[in-house]
Amino acid sequence: MNYGFDEGKQGLNRIHSEDSRQLLLQLEQLLGADRVVSDPKRNEHYRKGFRSGGGDALAVIFPQHLLHMWRALQACVDAGAIIILQAANTGLTEGSTPSGSDYDRPLVIINTLQMETIHLLEGGKQVVALPGATLHRLEKLLTPIRRAPHSEIGSSCLGASIVGGIANNSGGALCQRGPAYTELALFARVNERGELQLINNLGIELGESPEEILTNLEHGTFIRVGQLPYSDNDRRPRTASDRDYVARLRDVDADTPARFNADPRRLFETSGCAGKVAVFAVRLDTFPVPERTQTFYIGSNDARVFSRLRRGLLSELPQIPILGEYLHRDMFDLAADYGRDSFYTIEKLGTRRMPKFFALKGRVDAWLAKRSFLPRFLSDRLLQQFSKLLPQHLPQRMLDYRKKYDHHLIVKVADDAIEPARSWLTAFFNASENNGEFFACTPTEASKAMLHRFVSAGAAMRYQAVHNKEVGELLPLDIALRRNDQEWQEELPAEIADQLEYRLYYGHFLCNVFHQDYILKKGADVKQVKKAMLELLERRGACYPAEHNVGHLYQAPEAQLKFFERLDPTNSFNPGIGKTDKTRRCCTCG
Repeated sequence: MNYGFDEGKQGLNRIHSEDSRQLLLQLEQLLGADRVVSDPKRNEHYRKGFRSGGGDALAVIFPQHLLHMWRALQACVDAGAIIILQAANTGLTEGSTPSGSDYDRPLVIINTLQMETIHLLEGGKQVVALPGATLHRLEKLLTPIRRAPHSEIGSSCLGASIVGGIANNSGGALCQRGPAYTELALFARVNERGELQLINNLGIELGESPEEILTNLEHGTFIRVGQLPYSDNDRRPRTASDRDYVARLRDVDADTPARFNADPRRLFETSGCAGKVAVFAVRLDTFPVPERTQTFYIGSNDARVFSRLRRGLLSELPQIPILGEYLHRDMFDLAADYGRDSFYTIEKLGTRRMPKFFALKGRVDAWLAKRSFLPRFLSDRLLQQFSKLLPQHLPQRMLDYRKKYDHHLIVKVADDAIEPARSWLTAFFNASENNGEFFACTPTEASKAMLHRFVSAGAAMRYQAVHNKEVGELLPLDIALRRNDQEWQEELPAEIADQLEYRLYYGHFLCNVFHQDYILKKGADVKQVKKAMLELLERRGACYPAEHNVGHLYQAPEAQLKFFERLDPTNSFNPGIGKTDKTRRCCTCG
């Protein structure tokens, strides 16, 4: 039997040790042999990142019940193994997979997607989500009762988990809800003595022993939903969402970003934990669905106009918009050509089938990559050729704006905010200094505009894959600018610009959060370009990453490093995250 490492790799003897064999046997006894996959050919999909990265593992395991997950965790801790928690593996910075083969202990990936139950509280005003529950599942559960989850764009289409969003303080498009956040969770950690602890901060009485707590949690047998526990920091009741975010956004003169992954204000137990604890459940607020919405499509050729637009929409309306999504014309064009098949797939099949589609594509790509006689990125090439046969999918008014304007903005407002927003936009563009215009979208135009914005996130990946012989690597950055920063349009020095084939900008404009995808010229050094880019961002006072978290691609700042060490003092969970040390920390354990 092969236990996860190929012959000749560093660490072979350690991984093939008797302790590792005993751990595998114990996991098979706990979960069943069919739920412990140690063959590297069969578990490769779970060991590779969605966009990049990957590494070796002793096994990938698939517990079906919370109690099974707890017992598997205990077995791994007793064996001194590294633990990586993973759900849909849709992260973009390699944060839910191993990174390389230079770990000092055997590594086990625990995939949580089988544990997908969601419990409603207070008629759906709050939910308790188990570790494998997805945003799509939550949307489906809440729709009949006219409630909505934290996030409604992008992640739900890819099947991302609710807990994954919390663990990364993920952002999203919805201005009124802020980053994914809760202070109410049930999780396990390894303490300074190397002991596995189960901590219930859900504000729900579930019993005393781990067996009782986890069984009651899974079945929804809540002994008592009591008064919310208090925060350790300021003795206020804990919250199940970021209830301060609208006030932060409205403070347009503040000299700091509205949100970013390492924000110390939003690092709390499971929120922002980046897999440094094992999360069994989170408790979250839900939100009422508006009675009416209206989407406005806005264009301009002047970045300064959009700066004034952003400040006005946030500070001069009685209620801030639901969202404000930005696309530069270059990104518009690339998404129109290289996101067309994704657009049609989502529009025709809906989001429900997308997780299976992406999982299947991942397995096919892994199989094709082993056939050296086939061209690289064959599936992307075939899909791109197919997309050329598809008819035009974008509304004519959007295409007309594409011809006229460099900068495009999608603004969505609701209910009593609709007419004030329409009047404000009319007055804004009637002013002589504000070049540009807007139109009120029909429901079809609004849907297509948002879907076009969503598929832009994958268009650069597709372009680079299809044209990998002509262009260099893809460098994706997501950044948070200061709230008072009106110079949002990037100006690059020649020594950086000369190494770029394409610069592609899109993002959450009202939050001053941008995704910046750079396709490098052939032969350009991606590490050096990234280093220069990050230095430039630091001089501008920007923070990064804004919402994809550090993963294995970014250096975690000091506050985040200390947070990780408090959560995981022995470095048992997801070591190496944020470019930290991968080795075990002994603390006071034997």
